[in-house]
Amino acid sequence: MAEETLSSQQVFQGRLIRVRVDRVRLPGGGESSREIVEHNGAVAIVALDGESHVLLVRQFRKAVERTLLEIPAGTLEPGEDPLECAHRELKEETGYAAGKMEHLGGFYSAPGFCAEYLTLYLATDLKPGPSNTEFDEDIELVRLPLSQTPQLIASGAICDAKSIIGLLSVLCLKGR
Repeated sequence: MAEETLSSQQVFQGRLIRVRVDRVRLPGGGESSREIVEHNGAVAIVALDGESHVLLVRQFRKAVERTLLEIPAGTLEPGEDPLECAHRELKEETGYAAGKMEHLGGFYSAPGFCAEYLTLYLATDLKPGPSNTEFDEDIELVRLPLSQTPQLIASGAICDAKSIIGLLSVLCLKGR
């Protein structure tokens, strides 16, 4: 059922992504092309304080031309350990350090065209401190009761996949 790659050509190399076009042989014998976005992967963090409040970040996302409410997340540096990246990104985006970081699994963001894999963590035992955002990030920290997140998801106020997956995963874990 796999597709055989007949040729592959990189057509773009940027700071965060690479794009290639693969010519493939289909399982039925025909040929087609596939446009693939390559990405180093990322982490996403559901950060819960001792009062069952979740730390979210509000930031403008150029790709969708709107400001989104999201869980903290960030791209892995080449060769970087996802756990180390999760600690770094949480501190950079929120100012909080996690005393405990629990691996919750992971997922592909859009496997029809993108190889990005996100590793998901639950951060607890939070200690506040100063944030250290990147020069091109304008992030507002938002602290909300975790119990409000299903309504925010249903209303579309939280609408990105990593946040929905992360928040619903934690809600399911807490409901056990």
